Amino acid sequence: MTTRTAPRRPSLPGWRNDGPDRIRPLTRWTAIAVLPFLVAAVVLLYALASETETLFAWTIEPPFTAMLLGSAYVGGIWYFAQVVVQDRWHRVKYGFPAVVAFATLLGAATLVHWDRFHFGHISFITWATLYLVTPVLTLVALARNWREDDGRPERRDGTLPLAVRLVLAAIGAAALLTGLTLFAFPALFAEIWAWDLTPLTSRIVGGVLTLPGVVNLWLLVDARWTAFRWMLQAELASLVFMVGAVLFAGGDLRWDRPLAPIFVALILGALVVYLAVYVWAERRLGRSARD
Repeated sequence: MTTRTAPRRPSLPGWRNDGPDRIRPLTRWTAIAVLPFLVAAVVLLYALASETETLFAWTIEPPFTAMLLGSAYVGGIWYFAQVVVQDRWHRVKYGFPAVVAFATLLGAATLVHWDRFHFGHISFITWATLYLVTPVLTLVALARNWREDDGRPERRDGTLPLAVRLVLAAIGAAALLTGLTLFAFPALFAEIWAWDLTPLTSRIVGGVLTLPGVVNLWLLVDARWTAFRWMLQAELASLVFMVGAVLFAGGDLRWDRPLAPIFVALILGALVVYLAVYVWAERRLGRSARD
């Protein structure tokens, strides 16, 4: 009797399509599909922030808001690039719930403020399609891939101490609470926010703030450094570009309002804390590998 084995499914170099902790093809292809849109958005929103009236899906004033959204997309580029190239699901797992929440909020904001958009413009068509499709697509990919992580640390891994995780989770919780409040009650901060917001941009900024919030809260249930190493890299990339926005478009901030210096201090503080944690964890991982 001849035993026949099922043919192996083809995979691209570096892609592991079987075994524990795998990243499923749907998850990777979702990342590949999203990346070009993020790259284009960074160019339009960050490099050409003052040209949104003619180039983007809607007019964003002041330009600082556009640059803030562009900064979030910079982190998204780094994150989704890791989804494409990494070979372990747990390394990118906790970014997907944040993406689902962010995309859902921006899709809802689009529907609520439909009249603010430039109908017929290619940027509007792209934006509307992206944020009506992405929430469903990322949720399906997340649901199909979630159980692939068995919770085991990698052979070369580290554990983040509870104190460090609590600090990062507290930063995330504050960002998440602020973001959801901005989204649900856009008029609440209208007179005191660090820069001028419309109801639409308030909800967009709120959506941006939920990204680190959703990611960081997972630190309360997972101490593996490799589960957050690449997430922290994406957050650092966003923060660096946010600091750049302050340097290049800081004139848009309402410095007569107390929240303006507080916002800048929080951005700089988060950058310092995240960078310190990252460098410390990497050095600790390097020492353990040599022992």
